[in-house]
Amino acid sequence: MMRTTPATREFASDPLPDQVLYEILDHARFAPNGGNRQAWHVIVVRDPARKARLADLWEVAQREDYAFYAAGLVPFVASEAYWRNRPGEPSEQPVNLEHARRTPVDHPAGTGPQAIADAPVVLLITLDLTRVTAMDSGLGRLSISAGGSVYPFAHNILLAARDDDFGGVVTSVLVRQEQAVNELFHIPNDHVLACTIPPGKPSHQITRLRRKPVEEFTTVDDFSGAPFVRPDAR
Repeated sequence: MMRTTPATREFASDPLPDQVLYEILDHARFAPNGGNRQAWHVIVVRDPARKARLADLWEVAQREDYAFYAAGLVPFVASEAYWRNRPGEPSEQPVNLEHARRTPVDHPAGTGPQAIADAPVVLLITLDLTRVTAMDSGLGRLSISAGGSVYPFAHNILLAARDDDFGGVVTSVLVRQEQAVNELFHIPNDHVLACTIPPGKPSHQITRLRRKPVEEFTTVDDFSGAPFVRPDAR
């Protein structure tokens, strides 16, 4: 199943019945998470007007994303996030985000806003920051470890959906419009928008994924050690 669960961004017009969606979430809830606090919350969005509003916000966020690509940069690169976004100070970015938000993009890569508007359902996954641990707090860099208590759950949704011949994609694009999303859905201040998943019936099934071989992302005993290779290849 893990080898055939892609990021699905194009969907057929088939519905995703509530019964199937319930079973998907029922399976996904067994994801590992810190302290078993299960601090996630899922907003199931089916209302067409709210999905249309999400699509509008999505387009604005995607315009920011595209501005980085147009400049040959990694969008909001994580290695710079800590010092570019100091609390209480204006965000410092290498591109003009104000201009980017006003500039339409003809053919954006990835999940487009129309896919959000047309999806049978959109899942907004939030995380209660008062119930999770961030062990990397105070290290002078971007804190990411708290995400370990929500993203396994999000991926479990994709795995469970795949088991029922549905698909989706875990995407953080909409996080760029978190304040507007919070207002639209009355999300409390102690929750943050972790990701969005638009699940549905794939327009075509992908059965082969392109990923690096194990030898390209592993080393033995040291970061600069030899690759970990298949035993029968040693």
